[in-house]
Amino acid sequence: MAKNKFNFDTLKIRAGYEPKDHNYCVSVPIYQTTSYDLGGTQRAKRIVTYQENAWLYSRINNPTVDVLEKRVAALDGAAAALALSSGMAAITYTFFAIAEGGGRILTSPYLYGGSFDSFKSIFPRFGIKFDFSPNIENVKELEKEIKPDTKAIFIESIGNPLVTLLDIEALSALAHKHNIPLIVDNTVATPYLFNPFEHGADIVVYSATKGLSGHGNVIAGIILDSGNFEWKEAKFPQFYKKHYTLRDENAVKRSYLEVFKNIAFIGKARMDYLNYFGSSLSPFDAYLVLIGIETLSERLQKQVSNTKKIVEYLENSSYVSKVNYPTAKNSSYNELAKKYFPKGTGSVLSFEINGSQEQGQKFIDALKIFTYLANLGDAKSLVIDPFKVTHGELTNDDLALAKIPLNLIRLSIGLEDPDDLIADLDQAFKEALK
Repeated sequence: MAKNKFNFDTLKIRAGYEPKDHNYCVSVPIYQTTSYDLGGTQRAKRIVTYQENAWLYSRINNPTVDVLEKRVAALDGAAAALALSSGMAAITYTFFAIAEGGGRILTSPYLYGGSFDSFKSIFPRFGIKFDFSPNIENVKELEKEIKPDTKAIFIESIGNPLVTLLDIEALSALAHKHNIPLIVDNTVATPYLFNPFEHGADIVVYSATKGLSGHGNVIAGIILDSGNFEWKEAKFPQFYKKHYTLRDENAVKRSYLEVFKNIAFIGKARMDYLNYFGSSLSPFDAYLVLIGIETLSERLQKQVSNTKKIVEYLENSSYVSKVNYPTAKNSSYNELAKKYFPKGTGSVLSFEINGSQEQGQKFIDALKIFTYLANLGDAKSLVIDPFKVTHGELTNDDLALAKIPLNLIRLSIGLEDPDDLIADLDQAFKEALK
């Protein structure tokens, strides 16, 4: 179905699945199995030499997981997808595949705390260094920071927790000018609100834990490949190296580009990193994500509507000194929001409480509907203090670079009645700031 011109809401229900291939089951079956009967030695030879696409071992591929991969690929218009057991696994395998052997990634400081800290403290141990640019919103200045060993530009389409927006098309043009891919973490937006590939991105990653599944009951990640980026040998020799594991029927070694062609990136991420590092998504968890995706549009529509009402309340509240949301009256991102997000800019917002850090903590403790936990995109409304939890790994200098103040509070707006949510916020402000 991905090749047909079906609309988003049809694809989210039906893409990647043919009931006749699964005993006419209407709901995608959960294939809870480790392995698959190879059906004979000749068929096994065809499978291991990539002459026949088939199931081999569920660490590498699984029919339930395959439907999820194809469905999300269809929603984003990607050439291929790889589902993994977490969003951080998706990010990790992406950079391992792109910067294998060492290199630099030019990135934004406006990132999820786990991404920020792992980029700073973990990836350099594997020869991959990250340059956090304060010029990420100024493409002309950003270009000066691209070095000979820069392998990619990485951003979030909607930044966490300040709900920052960037000019994706300008960043894509810059990346391609220097023959490197643009990688976009589209977790907060989901493919319903924004399609990075339509604006020049080459690779997209998701924490499917968040808005894609939307119910706080599964950890999952996805990598998507546009299939359009040209991996040039001088900068990306790993895609040209020949491997015995990719041999043909005559035992001749082949490269990832020879075997997988325009989806060599996903092929390498699957056969090198998923295969041997093993962050496999279970069939049951894939099923949960698929069920969540079936209501993606409806959930996001209601959540965006609720969020706009919450933003309006906060903008007019004496308890709040600043609201971070792209369509807020004083936001510098109004024009980018109009350009890239006509359906809305998501269900995440943050604000600075008009009080001390201690009063911010009292505010959180006084809430009765909002749940205090480290997640977003849930059907339930959530609250968190970024400096303490989601970005708790960041030093004071890191927080300053990311522009995260200590009185910042992040909300993820769910599906409850917006008047009830506003009343809960109001009573908590009165309790904390009395």
